[in-house]
Amino acid sequence: MRVVFMGTPDFAVPTLARLAEDGHAITAVYTRAPARGGRGMAVRPSPVQALADTLGLPVLTPASLKGPEAAETFAAHDADVAVVVAYGMLLPPAILALPRHGCLNLHGSLLPRWRGAAPIQRAVMAGDPESGVGVMRMEAGLDTGPVALEARVPITPGLTAGELHDALMPLGADLMGQALRRLEAGDLAFAPQPEAGVVYAHKITNDEARIDWSQPAEAVVRQVNGLSPFPGAFFEADLGKGAERVKVLRALPTSGSGAPGTLLDEGCTVACGTGAVRLLELRRAGKGGVASGAEFLRGVRLEPGARLST
Repeated sequence: MRVVFMGTPDFAVPTLARLAEDGHAITAVYTRAPARGGRGMAVRPSPVQALADTLGLPVLTPASLKGPEAAETFAAHDADVAVVVAYGMLLPPAILALPRHGCLNLHGSLLPRWRGAAPIQRAVMAGDPESGVGVMRMEAGLDTGPVALEARVPITPGLTAGELHDALMPLGADLMGQALRRLEAGDLAFAPQPEAGVVYAHKITNDEARIDWSQPAEAVVRQVNGLSPFPGAFFEADLGKGAERVKVLRALPTSGSGAPGTLLDEGCTVACGTGAVRLLELRRAGKGGVASGAEFLRGVRLEPGARLST
């Protein structure tokens, strides 16, 4: 099939690779423009563009898809279908209407739960028992279109958003490959999303990343694991040279009690509003390495009884 692929981050890379392996004619790859990032803030292409360049595929990085010129450019690709995976830009109705079989989106949740920008993180933060990916036909509403295929993944205790993300990537690539094979055979059926159970996965704000130790231990653990590795839940503490920010990348609930935010032992157990959490992986601001709770405490001036601020 003639395919226009639209995606930007790592999450989209396996799907682009799968469509290329399956022999589809990828007539264009749309992605966000190169941006500064990483050490030295060098200008870097998106992960999708990096793969597209390797595969010798034509890449477009428009600042907008609105207007007749953008629609004209898109129409020239003569696409049977557009495949959209975490592109990061809304598709206007004029673009949605151009491919012969419409635009298919790979979405990282079990719709209609967690429509929107941060479905993987929100599922972990909410304590959902499972998540998944789905292939949806796009329409003008935000993630409101009918769904053709889904695949499910359990959210086990201690699973981080990063680990769920990595589990969903290949699963999503397989699902979209299957969807295009069935679409080409005329065997891809869509079902409307249920009207009940709609929940929006709003973008993560900076305020949500600050740990509130007065919350129950289970809520703190969900916050930590749901925001790992990015943006990373954090606390602040005097580590010997004034207040520093520390990111917590993994935690589990455990027994213990005390004033919220109190360090209870040398294993990095911290009291919460109810119960306690054991901090398993931490990273100091400006430091590249991840340390276990015990390793972290050995390198700083914090002893049991110290208070960690929010």
